[in-house]
Amino acid sequence: MGTKIRKLGQLSGTSEEVFRPGSVLLATIRRELLLAFRRRSDLVNPLIFFLMVATLFPLGISPEPSVLTLLAPGVVWVAALLATLLSMDSLFRSDFDDGSLEQILLSPQPLFMVVLGKVVAHWIMTGLPLTLMAPLLGIMLFLPAEGMGGLMLSLLLGTPTLSLIGAIGAALTVGLRKGGVLISLLVLPLYIPVLIFGTAAVEASVTGLPVTGHLALLGALLALGFSLAPLAIAAALRISVSG
Repeated sequence: MGTKIRKLGQLSGTSEEVFRPGSVLLATIRRELLLAFRRRSDLVNPLIFFLMVATLFPLGISPEPSVLTLLAPGVVWVAALLATLLSMDSLFRSDFDDGSLEQILLSPQPLFMVVLGKVVAHWIMTGLPLTLMAPLLGIMLFLPAEGMGGLMLSLLLGTPTLSLIGAIGAALTVGLRKGGVLISLLVLPLYIPVLIFGTAAVEASVTGLPVTGHLALLGALLALGFSLAPLAIAAALRISVSG
Protein backbone atom coordinates (compact mmCIF):
# COMPACT_ATOMS: atom_id res chain seq x y z
CA MET A 1 0.00 0.00 0.00
CA GLY A 2 2.82 2.38 0.87
CA THR A 3 4.54 1.59 -2.44
CA LYS A 4 1.36 2.46 -4.37
CA ILE A 5 1.02 5.75 -2.50
CA ARG A 6 4.63 6.65 -3.32
CA LYS A 7 4.08 5.82 -7.00
CA LEU A 8 0.96 7.96 -7.11
CA GLY A 9 2.83 10.81 -5.48
CA GLN A 10 5.63 10.51 -8.04
CA LEU A 11 3.13 10.55 -10.90
CA SER A 12 1.30 13.56 -9.52
CA GLY A 13 4.59 15.36 -9.00
CA THR A 14 5.57 14.64 -12.60
CA SER A 15 2.22 15.95 -13.82
CA GLU A 16 2.59 19.15 -11.80
CA GLU A 17 6.07 19.64 -13.22
CA VAL A 18 4.79 19.22 -16.79
CA PHE A 19 2.18 21.92 -16.30
CA ARG A 20 4.43 24.40 -14.56
CA PRO A 21 4.36 27.77 -16.39
CA GLY A 22 8.10 27.64 -17.08
CA SER A 23 7.88 24.14 -18.53
CA VAL A 24 4.93 25.13 -20.72
CA LEU A 25 6.80 28.20 -21.97
CA LEU A 26 9.95 26.25 -22.87
CA ALA A 27 7.99 23.42 -24.48
CA THR A 28 6.03 25.90 -26.61
CA ILE A 29 9.18 27.69 -27.76
CA ARG A 30 10.83 24.38 -28.63
CA ARG A 31 7.76 23.21 -30.57
CA GLU A 32 7.51 26.46 -32.55
CA LEU A 33 11.20 26.46 -33.43
CA LEU A 34 11.04 22.86 -34.65
CA LEU A 35 8.01 23.63 -36.81
CA ALA A 36 9.68 26.75 -38.17
CA PHE A 37 12.80 24.91 -39.27
CA ARG A 38 10.56 22.54 -41.23
CA ARG A 39 9.13 25.56 -43.07
CA ARG A 40 12.34 27.37 -43.83
CA SER A 41 10.69 29.73 -46.30
CA ASP A 42 8.93 31.38 -43.34
CA LEU A 43 12.34 32.10 -41.85
CA VAL A 44 13.92 33.47 -45.01
CA ASN A 45 11.08 35.62 -46.40
CA PRO A 46 11.23 38.41 -43.76
CA LEU A 47 15.01 38.63 -44.09
CA ILE A 48 14.81 38.87 -47.89
CA PHE A 49 12.12 41.54 -47.61
CA PHE A 50 14.24 43.46 -45.08
CA LEU A 51 17.23 43.36 -47.42
CA MET A 52 15.20 44.27 -50.51
CA VAL A 53 13.70 47.38 -48.90
CA ALA A 54 17.13 48.71 -47.92
CA THR A 55 18.55 47.84 -51.36
CA LEU A 56 15.78 49.44 -53.40
CA PHE A 57 15.41 52.56 -51.27
CA PRO A 58 18.57 54.31 -52.62
CA LEU A 59 17.40 53.63 -56.17
CA GLY A 60 14.07 55.34 -55.54
CA ILE A 61 15.31 58.32 -53.51
CA SER A 62 18.96 59.16 -54.06
CA PRO A 63 22.27 57.30 -54.00
CA GLU A 64 24.04 60.30 -52.44
CA PRO A 65 25.76 59.27 -49.18
CA SER A 66 24.74 62.49 -47.42
CA VAL A 67 21.05 61.85 -48.15
CA LEU A 68 21.21 58.17 -47.18
CA THR A 69 23.04 58.96 -43.94
CA LEU A 70 20.24 61.30 -42.94
CA LEU A 71 17.47 58.83 -43.77
CA ALA A 72 19.17 55.57 -42.72
CA PRO A 73 17.70 55.31 -39.17
CA GLY A 74 14.13 55.66 -40.40
CA VAL A 75 14.65 53.37 -43.39
CA VAL A 76 16.11 50.52 -41.32
CA TRP A 77 13.39 50.81 -38.69
CA VAL A 78 10.54 50.95 -41.21
CA ALA A 79 12.00 47.95 -43.04
CA ALA A 80 12.25 46.00 -39.78
CA LEU A 81 8.68 46.94 -38.86
CA LEU A 82 7.26 45.83 -42.21
CA ALA A 83 9.33 42.63 -42.24
CA THR A 84 7.97 41.73 -38.79
CA LEU A 85 4.43 42.50 -39.91
CA LEU A 86 4.91 40.32 -43.00
CA SER A 87 5.29 37.18 -40.89
CA MET A 88 2.54 37.85 -38.34
CA ASP A 89 -0.33 36.30 -40.31
CA SER A 90 1.17 32.81 -40.01
CA LEU A 91 1.67 32.98 -36.23
CA PHE A 92 -1.58 31.16 -35.34
CA ARG A 93 -2.78 30.24 -38.84
CA SER A 94 -1.38 26.70 -39.06
CA ASP A 95 -2.66 25.80 -35.58
CA PHE A 96 -6.10 27.11 -36.49
CA ASP A 97 -6.22 25.21 -39.80
CA ASP A 98 -5.33 21.81 -38.32
CA GLY A 99 -7.44 22.19 -35.17
CA SER A 100 -4.50 22.44 -32.77
CA LEU A 101 -5.59 25.88 -31.63
CA GLU A 102 -8.88 24.58 -30.26
CA GLN A 103 -7.02 21.86 -28.35
CA ILE A 104 -4.68 24.47 -26.90
CA LEU A 105 -7.63 26.55 -25.72
CA LEU A 106 -9.26 23.49 -24.11
CA SER A 107 -6.09 22.14 -22.50
CA PRO A 108 -5.35 22.71 -18.78
CA GLN A 109 -2.09 24.44 -19.64
CA PRO A 110 -2.00 28.20 -18.90
CA LEU A 111 -2.89 29.94 -22.16
CA PHE A 112 -0.93 33.01 -21.06
CA MET A 113 2.33 31.06 -21.19
CA VAL A 114 1.47 29.25 -24.42
CA VAL A 115 0.87 32.46 -26.37
CA LEU A 116 3.91 34.08 -24.77
CA GLY A 117 6.01 31.11 -25.90
CA LYS A 118 4.70 31.44 -29.46
CA VAL A 119 5.53 35.16 -29.50
CA VAL A 120 9.02 34.59 -28.09
CA ALA A 121 9.65 31.91 -30.72
CA HIS A 122 8.42 34.30 -33.42
CA TRP A 123 10.87 36.93 -32.21
CA ILE A 124 13.73 34.43 -32.19
CA MET A 125 12.92 33.48 -35.80
CA THR A 126 12.22 37.01 -37.08
CA GLY A 127 13.18 39.87 -34.79
CA LEU A 128 16.56 38.51 -33.69
CA PRO A 129 17.82 37.80 -37.25
CA LEU A 130 16.63 41.26 -38.32
CA THR A 131 18.57 42.81 -35.44
CA LEU A 132 21.72 40.89 -36.36
CA MET A 133 21.36 41.88 -40.03
CA ALA A 134 20.74 45.57 -39.27
CA PRO A 135 24.44 46.63 -39.19
CA LEU A 136 24.85 45.34 -42.75
CA LEU A 137 21.96 47.49 -43.89
CA GLY A 138 23.37 50.40 -41.93
CA ILE A 139 26.64 50.09 -43.83
CA MET A 140 24.74 49.93 -47.14
CA LEU A 141 22.92 53.15 -46.22
CA PHE A 142 26.12 54.92 -45.03
CA LEU A 143 25.02 55.01 -41.39
CA PRO A 144 27.97 56.32 -39.32
CA ALA A 145 29.74 53.85 -37.07
CA GLU A 146 28.63 55.85 -34.04
CA GLY A 147 25.04 54.90 -34.77
CA MET A 148 25.51 51.14 -34.96
CA GLY A 149 25.30 50.62 -31.21
CA GLY A 150 22.10 52.63 -30.94
CA LEU A 151 20.64 50.79 -33.91
CA MET A 152 21.33 47.35 -32.43
CA LEU A 153 20.09 48.24 -28.95
CA SER A 154 16.93 49.94 -30.20
CA LEU A 155 16.05 46.97 -32.42
CA LEU A 156 16.86 44.54 -29.61
CA LEU A 157 14.35 46.33 -27.38
CA GLY A 158 11.84 47.29 -30.03
CA THR A 159 11.38 44.17 -32.15
CA PRO A 160 9.95 42.05 -29.27
CA THR A 161 7.35 44.78 -28.74
CA LEU A 162 6.50 44.64 -32.45
CA SER A 163 5.97 40.87 -32.17
CA LEU A 164 3.78 41.24 -29.08
CA ILE A 165 1.59 43.92 -30.64
CA GLY A 166 1.38 42.11 -33.97
CA ALA A 167 0.34 38.89 -32.24
CA ILE A 168 -2.78 40.66 -30.94
CA GLY A 169 -3.82 41.48 -34.50
CA ALA A 170 -2.94 37.97 -35.66
CA ALA A 171 -5.13 36.48 -32.90
CA LEU A 172 -8.07 38.71 -33.80
CA THR A 173 -7.92 37.81 -37.50
CA VAL A 174 -6.94 34.13 -37.27
CA GLY A 175 -10.40 32.97 -38.33
CA LEU A 176 -10.47 35.14 -41.48
CA ARG A 177 -9.29 33.89 -44.85
CA LYS A 178 -7.47 37.09 -45.81
CA GLY A 179 -6.45 38.59 -42.52
CA GLY A 180 -3.07 39.99 -43.56
CA VAL A 181 -4.37 43.38 -44.67
CA LEU A 182 -6.62 43.64 -41.63
CA ILE A 183 -3.67 42.92 -39.31
CA SER A 184 -1.85 45.88 -40.86
CA LEU A 185 -4.81 48.19 -40.29
CA LEU A 186 -5.14 47.04 -36.68
CA VAL A 187 -1.55 47.13 -35.48
CA LEU A 188 0.20 49.80 -37.56
CA PRO A 189 -1.16 52.66 -35.39
CA LEU A 190 0.13 50.83 -32.31
CA TYR A 191 3.56 50.47 -33.92
CA ILE A 192 4.03 54.24 -34.22
CA PRO A 193 5.45 54.87 -30.69
CA VAL A 194 7.98 52.07 -31.10
CA LEU A 195 9.01 53.43 -34.50
CA ILE A 196 9.39 56.98 -33.16
CA PHE A 197 11.48 56.07 -30.13
CA GLY A 198 13.56 53.53 -32.06
CA THR A 199 14.42 55.98 -34.82
CA ALA A 200 15.13 58.73 -32.28
CA ALA A 201 17.54 56.43 -30.43
CA VAL A 202 19.56 55.83 -33.59
CA GLU A 203 19.60 59.53 -34.50
CA ALA A 204 20.71 60.45 -30.99
CA SER A 205 23.58 57.96 -31.09
CA VAL A 206 24.69 59.31 -34.48
CA THR A 207 24.75 62.92 -33.28
CA GLY A 208 26.36 62.07 -29.94
CA LEU A 209 23.35 62.95 -27.79
CA PRO A 210 22.29 60.78 -24.79
CA VAL A 211 20.45 57.70 -25.97
CA THR A 212 19.45 56.24 -22.61
CA GLY A 213 16.14 58.11 -22.49
CA HIS A 214 14.91 56.64 -25.77
CA LEU A 215 16.10 53.17 -24.81
CA ALA A 216 14.36 53.48 -21.44
CA LEU A 217 11.09 54.31 -23.20
CA LEU A 218 11.52 51.31 -25.50
CA GLY A 219 12.21 49.15 -22.46
CA ALA A 220 9.08 50.47 -20.75
CA LEU A 221 6.99 49.63 -23.81
CA LEU A 222 8.52 46.16 -23.85
CA ALA A 223 7.74 45.59 -20.16
CA LEU A 224 4.18 46.79 -20.69
CA GLY A 225 3.83 44.51 -23.68
CA PHE A 226 5.09 41.46 -21.79
CA SER A 227 2.63 42.17 -19.00
CA LEU A 228 -0.54 42.91 -20.98
CA ALA A 229 -0.15 41.60 -24.53
CA PRO A 230 -0.37 37.85 -23.71
CA LEU A 231 -3.65 38.47 -21.86
CA ALA A 232 -5.02 40.37 -24.85
CA ILE A 233 -3.80 37.65 -27.25
CA ALA A 234 -5.44 34.90 -25.20
CA ALA A 235 -8.74 36.79 -25.08
CA ALA A 236 -8.59 37.50 -28.82
CA LEU A 237 -7.96 33.83 -29.60
CA ARG A 238 -10.98 32.78 -27.55
CA ILE A 239 -13.13 35.34 -29.36
CA SER A 240 -11.89 34.29 -32.80
CA VAL A 241 -12.25 30.55 -32.23
CA SER A 242 -15.62 30.72 -30.49
CA GLY A 243 -16.97 33.13 -33.09
